[in-house]
Amino acid sequence: MDDQQRLTHPSQGQVNMQSVMQGYDGYGQGDPTEQRKQEIGDVLQQIMTITDQSLDEAQARKHTLNCHRMKPALFNVLCEIKEKACLSIRNTQEEEPPDPQLMRLDNMLIAEGVAGPEKGGGSTAPTPTPTASGGQTDSAIEHSDYRAKLAQIRQIYHTELEKYEQACTEFTTHVVNLLREQSRTRPIQPKEIERMVGIIRKKFSAIEMQLKQSTCEAVMILRSRFLDARRKRRNFSKQASEILNEYFYSHLSNPYPSEEAKEELARKCGINVSQVSNWFGNKRIRYKKNIGKAQEEANLYAAKAASAASSQMVGDPASPTGSSNYSLPSSQAQMPGQGGMYPMNLNGGENYPGGDNSWELEDTE
Repeated sequence: MDDQQRLTHPSQGQVNMQSVMQGYDGYGQGDPTEQRKQEIGDVLQQIMTITDQSLDEAQARKHTLNCHRMKPALFNVLCEIKEKACLSIRNTQEEEPPDPQLMRLDNMLIAEGVAGPEKGGGSTAPTPTPTASGGQTDSAIEHSDYRAKLAQIRQIYHTELEKYEQACTEFTTHVVNLLREQSRTRPIQPKEIERMVGIIRKKFSAIEMQLKQSTCEAVMILRSRFLDARRKRRNFSKQASEILNEYFYSHLSNPYPSEEAKEELARKCGINVSQVSNWFGNKRIRYKKNIGKAQEEANLYAAKAASAASSQMVGDPASPTGSSNYSLPSSQAQMPGQGGMYPMNLNGGENYPGGDNSWELEDTE
């Protein structure tokens, strides 16, 4: 009887088994399924309220989790879940080839002297070649101005590129630190961190491409303006144009100077032989396109040649400015106004560099 009363009403210091068993989940509290759903709901509710917690509360909960005796078991469960979930994507991670458009932009920036191993180094901008008196000074000014503006573009490019690299590095470092902190609770491998860094840099590469593309466009605009300015100021001198035109119209039946004649003309005009060749090629093309204007020009230079010949015959040493001393064959002695135009031996299929509008071949006319 006493034993039965002790089991029914335990005295102080004795354990009540029913109260102990009620401390376990699902015991004596109704349906276990409903209890489990309630626990999951509580966990989800706590997860949803994480963003509303203060920093101190979050740190306190983190410390509580790290010190919990069941944390290793939780980590093992997460590892098993991840092992099952990552089997399908484990072999899909392949290194992507570099972007060809980004490589083209890099090559162009290196070629223009904007990018490369030497930041702020020398530019590969073409140095103008003087073609007449005073051309050397003009070309030096043009080249100096081009170099100065290119240096500004280069400085802006490297400043913006440095800002981009700094922002990318800061964001990447923040994500890496966050993943390393989370790896104390959930399984995160170093390869996964590297993959995440690659994803971040790929997102930032769009900004890098836009920066490089804008810089290339600025360089092309600068080069275009520079060449336009040179095109306006790189005309031959008046004396050089008169020498070339006089030779052309005095040899109109065969306006193809020999190599010796080209060298002599280049020496008199202060240009090189290739410019002489290109000038004659363009001149023949313009002559065929505008015969009427060429006829008037031919009459003018023929009159100059006749005046020079008459002056020499009477012993007058004076000669027109820019006249040449080339002898005219007897077949070319006929003036344009006395028997029509000279018969011109021109090939219809000529194609010279730059064509009629070539900037480095235009004369002053």
